[in-house]
Amino acid sequence: MPTALFYTFAALALTGAAWLVLTPRVLHAALALLLTLVAVAGLMVLWGADVAAVAQLMAYVGGVLVLTLFGIMLSPGGRGGPQSDAVNRLSGWLLGGLAFAGLAAVLRPADFERLPWRAAGAGVPVVAPEGSVVEAGTGLLTTTVLPVEIVSVLLLVALVAAASIATDPVKE
Repeated sequence: MPTALFYTFAALALTGAAWLVLTPRVLHAALALLLTLVAVAGLMVLWGADVAAVAQLMAYVGGVLVLTLFGIMLSPGGRGGPQSDAVNRLSGWLLGGLAFAGLAAVLRPADFERLPWRAAGAGVPVVAPEGSVVEAGTGLLTTTVLPVEIVSVLLLVALVAAASIATDPVKE
């Protein structure tokens, strides 16, 4: 059952991300972001990162995404929100590919067997009591640091998009 849930959440996250990138409607992109964030939160729950999943749902879905939706709906341009011109689509794909290649180059030589959470699985006792803030902080900075950082970059993109929508006039 966990494997089926993993593939379901992963497929939803990838579908939402593709929809987010490819849709010309800003409102549809915000809804795709909602799908992606909820699916990633589901993945975090499956990975045992309950604190990170709840933080993502409360901060990103409950805060940032709702503010972005309000910004879209209150901006002039109709009920569906403004449309994206996608004038920089090629440069966006190139920059995204360059960022992915850079992350892959950085992570490739890393020795993941020496990381602290790998040692915990080899019989090293965990110092913090279960369910404590120390354990949650350690979990956020060790086992779930990559998903949290990915979500923080996504948050930055959402904030830049919301600022862009709020400041640019709608082109019709």
